[in-house]
Amino acid sequence: MRDGVEDRAVLLAEYIIETGATVRATAKVFKISKSTVHKDVAQRLKKIDLQLYRQAKQVLEINKSQRHIRGGLATRRKYEKLR
Repeated sequence: MRDGVEDRAVLLAEYIIETGATVRATAKVFKISKSTVHKDVAQRLKKIDLQLYRQAKQVLEINKSQRHIRGGLATRRKYEKLR
C-alpha cells in the first residue's frame, strides 16, 4: 500500500503542476478528499521528491493568493443568477 500512496502523491503533484489546478479541483478529478490531496502534496511528497514538491508548492501558493478573488467572483455569479 505504501507504494500506492507515494505514486498517488507524485501523480497528484504532476496534475497540479500541469493544469494549475486547485486542491479542491484536483480532489474532484481524482475522487478523493481535499485533505488527502493536501496531505499527499504538502507532506508526503516532500519526502519522496523534493524538486516536484517545490514545483507543486509554487502552484498551490499562487492558487492560495488568488482564492479571495475566485470567491468574490463566485458570489457575484450567485447573485446575478438570482436577479
